[in-house]
This record gives sequence, structure tokens and C-alpha cells, in this order.
Amino acid sequence: MLNISEILSISPIIPVAIIPDGVDAVELARALSSGGINIIEVTLRTPSAIDSIRSISSALKDVCVGAGTVWNADDAEQVIDAGAQFIVSPAFVQTVFEVCTKRSIPYLPGLATVTEAAHCAELGLSAVKVFPANIVGGPAAIKAFASVLPDLKYCPTGGVNLELASDYLALDNVVCVGGSWVIQKDKILAGDWTSVEKTAQDTLKQLS
Repeated sequence: MLNISEILSISPIIPVAIIPDGVDAVELARALSSGGINIIEVTLRTPSAIDSIRSISSALKDVCVGAGTVWNADDAEQVIDAGAQFIVSPAFVQTVFEVCTKRSIPYLPGLATVTEAAHCAELGLSAVKVFPANIVGGPAAIKAFASVLPDLKYCPTGGVNLELASDYLALDNVVCVGGSWVIQKDKILAGDWTSVEKTAQDTLKQLS
């Protein structure tokens, strides 16, 4: 089992995927992996999300699959049973934190303030998601967080695009960013996996 630092170090970007019903989740994750991105966060925003996590986890052992938008303990238990290797929430959720702690699954909660960051650090979390990063204040806000919580690592998500990703990753306390721009909805609906793979390749080149 990977820890949160190892997971966030897999790629400079974690693709955040809202997978519509009927889309082949395995082929999506395979295309990202072929493009060099061996991690994906599948958000619980569609009915097929948990099945998508299960399929990816079963078929692609070299891809780290996580569950996003996890708001309660029941969902946390279900995604872990489906094979999720990490769990992400838009905010800190105590019951989800407790499930992840009990089952030794890395938890990446979202936050928007120093107060929330301090609470997460007090609980022993070493990394958090900043959401929505662009509204919170962008790279300048996260740079300010580091002045008072230098040991905490951040994954900015929400409104992040390729240009902003480079600005975030230039900060010492940012390990990676989360973003959906790598997964273009029209491409996955069309099953255009070649385009998904190329976008992943191009993204990594520009962020290197």
C-alpha cells in the first residue's frame, strides 16, 4: 500500500475524472497510462463511478486509482472495497477520515483556509488538497500557507489549467496538481483514446 507522499509523487498532475455512464473507464485509464500518467481520481459524481474504480483497479495494476468527492463513511467503505488506493474529499470529513484511518487508506481532504490546514496537520495529515484553488487565492495563497505550515504539502485543484499548473508546481510545498483538462469530455465520449494519450504526453512535456 502506497502512502500519500508516494501517491502524490506518481505524476505532477492527477487527472480528475467524471466518467459518464457508457464510457470505458479501463480504456480511459489505459490511455492516460500510455501517455505517462499512471494515476487517476474517479469522482463519485456519476452512477458508474464505483464500478469504474473497480474495473480500473482490477484491470490495470500499474495505475493508481483513487476516489474523489467522497462525502460519507458508506461511500468511503464502498470505494475501498472496489479497490480505491486513496480517497479525496472537497473538504475535511471526519467520518471519511475515520474510515481511511481504520482501513489504512491515504486520505486527501480539501481545504480553503489556514485554519483548516492547521486542523489537518494537527490530525497528522501530511498532505491536503486546496479547493477551489483559483478562488482561494491561487499560488500566492498556497505560498502564504507555507510560511506558517512549512511541513504540509499541497495538491491544488479547482480551476487549474496547464498555465496555472506550472505556477503551482514552482512552489516548494506543492507536490502535484489536480485537473480535469487532460480528460476532455468529447474525446472520452467518442472513445478517442489516442487523443487522450497525446494530451497526457503533451501535458507532462510542458510540466517537466
